[in-house]
Amino acid sequence: MNFEKAIERMLVEPGKKIKLESFKTDFKTENKGITREESEAFMKSGLDHMRIMQDKLYAEKKHSVLLVIQAMDAAGKDSAVKHVMSGLNPVNVRVASFKAPTSLELGHDFLWRHQLVLPAKGEIGIFVRSHYENVLVTRVHPEYLLGENLPGIEKVEDVNKSLFEMRFRQINDWERHLTENGTTIIKVFLNQSKDEQKKQFMERIEDPSKNWKFNIGDLKDRAVWDDFMEAYEDMFNHTSTAWAPWYILPADDRWYARLALGAIVFCEFNKLDLGYPKVSAAEMEKLQEAKKILLAEED
Repeated sequence: MNFEKAIERMLVEPGKKIKLESFKTDFKTENKGITREESEAFMKSGLDHMRIMQDKLYAEKKHSVLLVIQAMDAAGKDSAVKHVMSGLNPVNVRVASFKAPTSLELGHDFLWRHQLVLPAKGEIGIFVRSHYENVLVTRVHPEYLLGENLPGIEKVEDVNKSLFEMRFRQINDWERHLTENGTTIIKVFLNQSKDEQKKQFMERIEDPSKNWKFNIGDLKDRAVWDDFMEAYEDMFNHTSTAWAPWYILPADDRWYARLALGAIVFCEFNKLDLGYPKVSAAEMEKLQEAKKILLAEED
């Protein structure tokens, strides 16, 4: 199954301005020929191959992979991670989810807490929500910025467009630094419709096994949905770069969002051209000597 064209349609091409409304929230209009059964078969074969690539990544220790997932509430961020990364070795996978910053974190620059949990060489890192909350939530709720004690920001009225343009630049510079030092950054947005979010919220309210997932505070962000969409659109247009582009995935059909995410991660892994470390001639001699010792034990 070839997903290259579908992935290209999800790419926010660096340097070009996009309108978020031009990206679909459902897959049917773009990919009528793909069935859920086919996707499950593809995911299984893809995961088998990803396990091999993960093993090479860990053995080689030259690269790291950072998967950044952004979405509105109830878009399936956690389940996407669970399905796409299922079966991988948890030893070198680190998942971080960023909530409201602590007093310690507020005492540093906004990227500090994210820097602390970056994947080391040979590891896969996953940010469920990420450093981009600092140009999304704070854009819609600028009062949150007052807790950061920023120079020149004494009241909400001091927050202006130039502050976020500065942060876009800082994020781009940071991500470029990371990629130039061996980190592959994969950034995806699960593009869910407002109607689908309502459906998911209702399921959480009506299903006792999902009651714990619902937070009445989520309705606060739903009430300013259009403001968030505007913030996301501006973010994509400023931070989809050649070294770390954004992908906007249709997320109303969760199985397809997982499939698309898996395909993107799979393709990015393949670009790394990973391999097992080559053993030197001296080390090979030691291996052969060890083999002789072990074989002698059998006698």
